[in-house]
Amino acid sequence: MRFEKAFFDLQVRFALAAVRIAGVPLERALLDYTNLYVRFGAGREFDPEHPLWAGYLEGVGAARDVVAWTWQYLQQCPMHLGAPRVVASRGCFSYEPAGEGAVRLHFDGRIPGDASPLAAAQALVRRGELRALFALLREHAGGTDPLVYGTSWLYNLDAYRRLFPAAYLTGAQPVARLRALSLWGQCVDRHGRLRVAVADEIMKRASRLGKGDGLEACFPLQALAVMAPAPVFYEDLA
Repeated sequence: MRFEKAFFDLQVRFALAAVRIAGVPLERALLDYTNLYVRFGAGREFDPEHPLWAGYLEGVGAARDVVAWTWQYLQQCPMHLGAPRVVASRGCFSYEPAGEGAVRLHFDGRIPGDASPLAAAQALVRRGELRALFALLREHAGGTDPLVYGTSWLYNLDAYRRLFPAAYLTGAQPVARLRALSLWGQCVDRHGRLRVAVADEIMKRASRLGKGDGLEACFPLQALAVMAPAPVFYEDLA
């Protein structure tokens, strides 16, 4: 997905606020409190010496306008490398390896037409996509039962939760994901456009925080981590 400029502007403005709240240099705030490192295509190791990140910070140090520089720099980056390492996909759902005997589930809401992918009328379609994806997983797993992980702000939404087995959602726990789209994704719609009301709320909350306060509190919804063995899905989707 390509995100509009306003999404990156928001992240830089948030990092500037984080300098005051967290008491860290801007370079550190940009690394720890935005999704920019991943969006540049630098991976998920968050190595401050990575050439893509080092090149960005060099420009930050010289820029009169860090917001404008960020968008300019983004245009020359291999942004496609920020996508998950998808093994298989069906419709809106896909999964990637998540270590030995585990996979991580992903959701991409870009579908043709004007209908929301999470509308009630689309629920059976989404369930069908999950059924097809887990049939592939079962085939690829070769008789093993991998653990299925998910982390997203979407697990706060009833429209999303209704697609999954109850056992997958029962132990949902909020997790700090200030570097990840699993938190920042609530700021954009399925076309990559900024949700202005959400962005305004985040910055309003940031303006009220004092030094040392937790920056996660700026976000209306937290990223939730969920997990269940694959057979839970096989049974629920049968």
